[in-house]
Amino acid sequence: MNQRRDFLKKSAMLAAGSFLVPTIVPASVFGKTAPSNRITIACIGLGRQTINPNIPQLLKSPHAQLVAVCDVDTWRLAQAQNQVNDYYSKEQGATYKACQTFTNYRKLLLEKSIDAVMIATPDHWHVPVAIDAIRAGKHISLEKPFSTCIEHGRKLVAAIKNTKLVTRNDSEFRTIPEMWKAVEVVRNGRIGKLQKIHVAVPPEWGDRGSSALPPQPTMPVPAELDYDFWLGPAWEAPYNEHRVHAIKAYGRPGWMRVSDYCNGMISNWGAHLVGILQWGNDTEYTGPVEIEGTGEFDKGLWNTMNRFDIHYKYANGVEVFFKIERPYVRFEGPNGWVEVEYPNKLSASSPEILNTPLGRNEKSFKVELTDKDDFLVAIKENRPSLEPLETAHRTISMCQLGLIAVKIGSKLSWDPVKEDFTGDTAASAMLNIPIREKYFKF
Repeated sequence: MNQRRDFLKKSAMLAAGSFLVPTIVPASVFGKTAPSNRITIACIGLGRQTINPNIPQLLKSPHAQLVAVCDVDTWRLAQAQNQVNDYYSKEQGATYKACQTFTNYRKLLLEKSIDAVMIATPDHWHVPVAIDAIRAGKHISLEKPFSTCIEHGRKLVAAIKNTKLVTRNDSEFRTIPEMWKAVEVVRNGRIGKLQKIHVAVPPEWGDRGSSALPPQPTMPVPAELDYDFWLGPAWEAPYNEHRVHAIKAYGRPGWMRVSDYCNGMISNWGAHLVGILQWGNDTEYTGPVEIEGTGEFDKGLWNTMNRFDIHYKYANGVEVFFKIERPYVRFEGPNGWVEVEYPNKLSASSPEILNTPLGRNEKSFKVELTDKDDFLVAIKENRPSLEPLETAHRTISMCQLGLIAVKIGSKLSWDPVKEDFTGDTAASAMLNIPIREKYFKF
């Protein structure tokens, strides 16, 4: 009881700007084998990314206790609850039924016993859910991509400011040894002053053929899906399974190809690889000053961009070339180049670039923890995570700036401090996406 009172006191302190210390959970709450210092966490959004890998990773982490799940699809909700309860039952050797379920994330956020949330909703819900979680005093791990437009992203970053909550972009790329090694090489000057960066993301469908899908007929809404809540801040649209996700199944959902709910592959994978670009360029808290590009869009229900070639220029003179191809980042300088291709191919113009040991004054970029454990340990240690949401905002802004440049069709000048275009009101108008205030107000 004393621990419970302490937790409520800390929650009240958070509203005044104090840091939220992780809940100290009695072992009796979770069974005899549960440690008393785990971070209590809930998953909001239970699609394929949550079912695998997010939930399995959180269940296996010694730093987390997964206590609740939430989704507007009740079939998915039941599957996730069973997944959690079955794991802890096997772990503890006794029946475990304590995982709570919610169909409304706002009710979940009222639970004072929950320290943190893992948000993996469709992209158009990312910012609203995250802002509400911040208002509720929860630490946030947010699935990529961070947002669907720059103005929404900036509002989320503003909401985080001064709260001292731990936030993390849920991308595993910085924990891949070949990725951080490439950044380490560049940031320590092994290729000389960085001049050019080439980055690419894979096509949406890879080797599976065309991604075209013509307009689809209206279908009856499945009984297990609260479709209006799924739409949420997005505008009303007739239901079709290809607009949302497969019913009573997992797989690549159709919403990932509909521009009302996401930006497409430029942001979906760009959130990973452009994040490595920004890290290597030491521009995690800023952005480019010039953008221009070309691209093509699918037509029909699935209407996101399927091809693009975008050129960026930073104030430091570095040029970036971004396209759809294979997933890689290549850094070039006067003394050579280094390239990392997902998942683990690292190469360079000479062996010395990769093999020379770090000098006394050089910085190590080695990452020891997984993305999930980095988030959880950061909460325990009262420190920033490896990829705070401010950096995720700047990363996804790069993708969204490229998307706007393609739509406008001319070179754009960008002020990364004001986060606005210079002298182009048409481009500035694309920084924001209007929302249905029935479900969320900024």
